[in-house]
Amino acid sequence: MYLHLGKGVLVREESIVAIFDLDVTSQSHLTRKYLAAADKAGEVVNAAEDIPKSFLVCREDGGQRVYLSQMSVSTLLRRAESGMI
Repeated sequence: MYLHLGKGVLVREESIVAIFDLDVTSQSHLTRKYLAAADKAGEVVNAAEDIPKSFLVCREDGGQRVYLSQMSVSTLLRRAESGMI
């Protein structure tokens, strides 16, 4: 199955490692450092049309990809559980 993140971006559910609430996790300097390093490495995909609310870490093609989404964690989890794409 696929999960729709916004802006027409779909990810395979099997590739999702974790989903994080950006407001909560960005308070940590470690998370900010991780996101900055992922951005510098070209691993970040912005799937948000507005201010992102969550980010997903995915394993793809032997590497990792970080997706920013304007959808909340609860919305993404609900979509994943219901099988909505």
